[in-house]
Amino acid sequence: MKRFVFVSSVQGELARERVAVRDFIRGDALLGQYFDVFLFEDLPAGDATPGACYLAEVDRAAVYLGIFGNDYGSQGVEGISPTEREFDHATARRKVRLVFVKGADDTGRHDKMRKLIRKAEQQLTRRRFVDIADLNAKVYASLIKYLEESGVLSLLPFHAAPCPDARLDDIDRARLSAFLEKARAERNLALQPDMPVGEALTALNLLHDGQPSRAAILLFGGAPQRFMPAAEVKCLHLHGTVVEKPIPSYQVFKGTLFAQADQALDFVMSKLGRRVGMREAGSAASVAYELPQAAVAEAIVNAIAHRDYGIGAAIQIYLFADRLEVWNPGALPASLTPASLRQIHPSLPHNPLLAEALFLAHYIEKVGSGTLDMIAGCQRADLPEPEFFQEGDQFVQRLWRDWLTADVLGGLNLNPRQAEALRVIRQQRRITTAEFQQVTGASRATAKRDLEDLVAKGLLLPAGAGRGAYYQLARERLINGSNGSRDPGASGS
Repeated sequence: MKRFVFVSSVQGELARERVAVRDFIRGDALLGQYFDVFLFEDLPAGDATPGACYLAEVDRAAVYLGIFGNDYGSQGVEGISPTEREFDHATARRKVRLVFVKGADDTGRHDKMRKLIRKAEQQLTRRRFVDIADLNAKVYASLIKYLEESGVLSLLPFHAAPCPDARLDDIDRARLSAFLEKARAERNLALQPDMPVGEALTALNLLHDGQPSRAAILLFGGAPQRFMPAAEVKCLHLHGTVVEKPIPSYQVFKGTLFAQADQALDFVMSKLGRRVGMREAGSAASVAYELPQAAVAEAIVNAIAHRDYGIGAAIQIYLFADRLEVWNPGALPASLTPASLRQIHPSLPHNPLLAEALFLAHYIEKVGSGTLDMIAGCQRADLPEPEFFQEGDQFVQRLWRDWLTADVLGGLNLNPRQAEALRVIRQQRRITTAEFQQVTGASRATAKRDLEDLVAKGLLLPAGAGRGAYYQLARERLINGSNGSRDPGASGS
């Protein structure tokens, strides 16, 4: 039987936080097995007065979850708001109480809300949060602790469990301090960069009885792969559209999750063509890659944040001639589907503690909007929308480098010679009439007719003159066109 969590807060001010916590708890693969959430907004209209209904639900709940903001709420005839009344009722009924305070300080709070926060602080440990991602991560850690202490849950999720044989000495002090400094500057995290390692990990919910969790080692360990060898990212650059040897470039990135994200992104971007714009707007010329860098970064960080680290397989990134594919071990939460990623959806990270740290370090920008940002970025670049699908025990994100997808080509009624020539062109980006003849065995007249048909269909553009004449992909003209020149240092594929 599921335990009820009663969410108490001022509804108007904290409406988004209330709904986010409800959706997070219900949608999480672990918490959803043990908890359901009561929100007064979910009740149908009835005859019961709100106050009586609230207190009855507090009686029924196993956990009181208070979210305190700036507003105190309506005070009624006794000068007490429903939020404080519910807190007092939960206290009298000896309920488990979890209190989360929005904001790093009490500036701008109603006087009575400040007093309520002080009252809570005298009775229990309250946690502060800066936004919904931070709130969900702290709710997750608190409810997991409740399940452990109540004897319901004896096994923590893989990333949240203590890392066997790991000690505080295995945490890199410099990496942790750099993270805290960045999170303090960019996300207003109320932790000092020079605080002791144990205290910092405790505040980040990454320490269990003095032992770092696996998440702590993945984020700040000096040698994370000594404890989790499969926690790495493999990057392959291929000139064709299928995996075949020899592989031109193959690298494996280890280290912390932050280092893996940075190195994998650098690998992919270094292999993409890029357009250098004119300096009309300033001294620095703009650079546009054939895939939006923000979309590539989002795909990589998604894989790192959401992969199942309990599966002994690495993240694999394939950069083909026509597309980028990011494969990560694991699957979407049960409440999400690949189709739902194209709509507004709740953030349900497989590894909330990792996701919180990535958010605080500014690797994740907006909760639940990452896939929508990827789609919008590709649309702005005149590229097909990214694809999301499950392949066995791997979740795949696919970003097309150009618009010549299989669906597009299938609707163009190409003959076998043209299809074969396009395969070659997509690898080497150009073809001459003589090369077309050599590849297809066609006569010169047939080759010219086929190539002119590809131009008429908008697939190729003629370039050069005389003996230097050739045909190139229309998409390539956008990279090499008159609005900019290709950076000679870029590595094409």
